[in-house]
Amino acid sequence: MFWASTLPTPCLFLRLNTTRRCASSDASNRFRILFMGRDEFSCRVLERLHKSDDVWQELTIATQPDVHVGRRGSVLSVSPLKLLGEHLGIPVHTIPKVKKEFRHWPLPAPFSLGEDNPAPPNHILVTASFGRILSQNMLGQFQPSCRLNVHPSLLPSYRGPAPIQHSIMNDEKETGVCVIQMLKKSEGIDAGAIWGCRKMLMPENATYPALRDKLAREGGDLLVSVLRDMLKGKATSLPQVSAGSAPKAPFIRAEDTYVDFTAMSADHIFSRFRALSHQKPLFTYTPNGKPLHLNDMVVVSPQEAQRLSPTPGQSTFSKAADMLLIRCAGGSVLGVTKVKPEGKADRPAGEFWNGVRAPSVDGVKHLMLGQQKLEAKL
Repeated sequence: MFWASTLPTPCLFLRLNTTRRCASSDASNRFRILFMGRDEFSCRVLERLHKSDDVWQELTIATQPDVHVGRRGSVLSVSPLKLLGEHLGIPVHTIPKVKKEFRHWPLPAPFSLGEDNPAPPNHILVTASFGRILSQNMLGQFQPSCRLNVHPSLLPSYRGPAPIQHSIMNDEKETGVCVIQMLKKSEGIDAGAIWGCRKMLMPENATYPALRDKLAREGGDLLVSVLRDMLKGKATSLPQVSAGSAPKAPFIRAEDTYVDFTAMSADHIFSRFRALSHQKPLFTYTPNGKPLHLNDMVVVSPQEAQRLSPTPGQSTFSKAADMLLIRCAGGSVLGVTKVKPEGKADRPAGEFWNGVRAPSVDGVKHLMLGQQKLEAKL
């Protein structure tokens, strides 16, 4: 780790060039922490924090309410953080579903203070994959250096709500996690001073779920280390360097999962699959304009697909490899083992191919995929 985090009891800030240091007058005053999150990333962070009770005397959770999802709202989606909190015996508070109401939501005790009451220096706000912008009034319930966010990227790269997905899609060679100070929205999202940062090599063929959990565990350990340094009066922060042309991490859109074989190489498509398939299936279009989900895939050597047409989008089935072979940009080849046609169940590629009626190219049945572009469907 380099750098560390915020303050406990009356804190003194010393300006050393661009470095901010936190010094404590009472290292025994452990923190009361309000932890805000929802998904599995926040769960892994909380697990690390919960085990480290040398840095906290009270934990409280705030998370999203249960929501009905799926067709006709047939599935109840419950916050994983809520379930974990209940399992660990941590008080759990549910925020309003409507964003406008959330802006005026009073924080749970002991964190809700009147305007004239100064924020206690041992009150800490921690967010991890929370998914909501906190109002200025809400942030004002905590001292500026007591507002921490665990962000899974090497900031300023990949500011935004989907840093893990975009780092995988862009084939980054290294990644990491930062503990940063939260700022008001007007001052920038994910732009606060960095109290701690850890780098790691990007695992080969990393998938979102595996990388999410790895970064969350690192982030949880980093958060605890930052809090321990805070209690010892050793905490410092550094401002982020200018974002410049650093890559962003905006929300994942439906069109991000569309596969354009004429523009994307097999490696590029596979990276998208590893980054997004947990969330939304990658898809293309069959010649009749129907979407076809590509639910499992590998990159195949072109030498193993010598009978495949060189035209991007052309596909055939290999009985030997038991997969659908698809020509991609640059002559690369994608192997798909599972698909889901529109209105039908997920199935092996061979079962799908048996029902395909398609012309032959050089004596081999070929099916053109992705000929109908996404723009024509929007």
